[in-house]
Amino acid sequence: MLKLDGVTKKFEGLVAVNNVNFQIEEGEIVGLIGPNGAGKTTLMNLISGTLKPTEGRIEFNGQDISGVAPYDVCHRGISRTYQIPRPFPDMTALMNVAVGVFCGKNRPNMSLSDAMLDASHFLEFVGLFGKRNMLARDLSLFDLRALELARALATTPKFILIDEVMAGLNQSEVTIAIRLIRKIVEEFHVTIMWIEHIMKIIMEATQRVVVLQYGEVLTSGLPEVVVNDPRVIEAYLGEKIA
Repeated sequence: MLKLDGVTKKFEGLVAVNNVNFQIEEGEIVGLIGPNGAGKTTLMNLISGTLKPTEGRIEFNGQDISGVAPYDVCHRGISRTYQIPRPFPDMTALMNVAVGVFCGKNRPNMSLSDAMLDASHFLEFVGLFGKRNMLARDLSLFDLRALELARALATTPKFILIDEVMAGLNQSEVTIAIRLIRKIVEEFHVTIMWIEHIMKIIMEATQRVVVLQYGEVLTSGLPEVVVNDPRVIEAYLGEKIA
């Protein structure tokens, strides 16, 4: 579904992502891990169209999307969430998700009432229907992360990029969020690439892991294999995780 071939991003003298090659198949939940500054979010920005690769090729469903504008990437079926939630703070949760509906593919003539009806369904799915009329700036961090997922779903994606959706959540909220993401995969049949620092979550929620270090792929494989790789332990984990 997604294929990266020699993807490189340079910022003047800094190489943030260097010759990255990997594929993600339809229906997978793939974790992307690595130390701070490894290039994870830069890679996500390249896939989503926020940045243009200096070299290499990004393919989605067999089409080259390297350097394609973010709105076009969204129309082709890739959506994303952000590590720091980015709602429209003075709009209600319902209207925030309605924006996602309008940004989705094949909806040029949708009315506002139809978009709000669709948005209501997505808010109900993530557990925010009861807060649909609250301004985004008044929502808790957990609710904002759920809103990010609802807005991403509203674009009718085939592939979702998730950037540290668990950051700042307590253990019970993390458990709920993992269940929600699994439910999203099951009910909407989407594929997910997930940046996460909490290794327990990576072990529980992903099927495969790609490790970045200094902008390059250090290794990839099953979570239980990757976390016991001496190179990963040295570069990122610091200690062995049972």
